[in-house]
Amino acid sequence: MFSVFSHEYYMKEALKEAQKAALLDEIPVGAVVVCNQQIIARAHNWTEHLTDVTAHAEILAITAASKYLDNKYLQKCSLYVTLEPCVMCTGALAWAQLGELFIGASDSKRGFNKLAPNALHPKTKVSSGILEEECAALMTNFFARKRS
Repeated sequence: MFSVFSHEYYMKEALKEAQKAALLDEIPVGAVVVCNQQIIARAHNWTEHLTDVTAHAEILAITAASKYLDNKYLQKCSLYVTLEPCVMCTGALAWAQLGELFIGASDSKRGFNKLAPNALHPKTKVSSGILEEECAALMTNFFARKRS
């Protein structure tokens, strides 16, 4: 059992969002925004259903958190995301001045660490590998089903 305020707890919540995406045949990425140890926003990929390439979990979570806080800046917030953000999402996180980013699985093909390692806001703290195996397995299983 996870403590309510642990990184694993919040990543499990992001995984629940990713599982919702998978059930909708969306790429299974989930995100939650945490502020003052409270989840203030949840999102999962919605690109297929909205026919919108920008409807990534991170972008939708930023929008929901900003609306909740009535503030476009998220300096005091943490984002937990099941897959390393792409460059587009990383740019949005930089503009939002996100305080902390917690990543589940890395993305060696399209992740920001490969394509734009300095894209985040300079004050954003980054930690990765939180429930990495579970997050990676969800992606691997999703694409294996798609190919079969």
